[in-house]
Amino acid sequence: MSDEAPLPPQRRNFLRQVITIAGTAPFSSQLITGAGATAVIAASPAALAADAAPAPPAPVGYACFSADEAAFVETMVNVMCPADEYTPNGVDCGLAIFIDRQLSGAFGKGAGRYMQGPWQEGKPELGPQLPLTPEAFFKLGVEAANRQCQSQFGKTFDQLPPPDADAFLKNIADGKVKDDSVPLASWFNDLIYPLFSQACFADPLYGGNNNKVFWKMVGYPGLPATHTLDMVNYRGKPFPGAKDPKSIVDFS
Repeated sequence: MSDEAPLPPQRRNFLRQVITIAGTAPFSSQLITGAGATAVIAASPAALAADAAPAPPAPVGYACFSADEAAFVETMVNVMCPADEYTPNGVDCGLAIFIDRQLSGAFGKGAGRYMQGPWQEGKPELGPQLPLTPEAFFKLGVEAANRQCQSQFGKTFDQLPPPDADAFLKNIADGKVKDDSVPLASWFNDLIYPLFSQACFADPLYGGNNNKVFWKMVGYPGLPATHTLDMVNYRGKPFPGAKDPKSIVDFS
């Protein structure tokens, strides 16, 4: 549904995967609801204590990230969304800002989440069963990922060249990078990747998708896509408004 030239197959297939996940994991949905509690429970008292202790100042522009976390996330989104003729890099697209805002807000703090336990191993399809808020899980995961990266490469993730950083992320997602305290595959697949997907395609109001760049790339018109008649008339056809998508801000 785009007036633009067709995307290269590799990029197009990636976006299809992201759109599928974004469609099944609603914006600010409770992403962590299900497996891998045993390993992380041991670390949870420290995480809760860390929540109570004064935190170092966040980098300018971020509400949740520490300096190390900001470096990790900025490197990660630039690896997952490298600059090309279709989009700027992930940081310039606002993806790190989106993730930071989600984790610093109600979703990250676990608003509405049952936190009384008991914490038991669940079926994989239930997601991680953890005594942690998404924000706490994120922070433990970044620490664990950097720990394993340091062990493997002798440097933290943000210091890796892009090919090594990309391979490291893929190995985390595939469960090939293990940590004694944090289930890193679940951390990436159930928390980080859904947040990345949402950052790409959520309304720019929430910090990501700067200048509606991803909507333009896939031919998505924004809010007009919710108009039933338009959906009927333009199904499978280029939508006239796709070159100039409209966000919530445009109607406020």
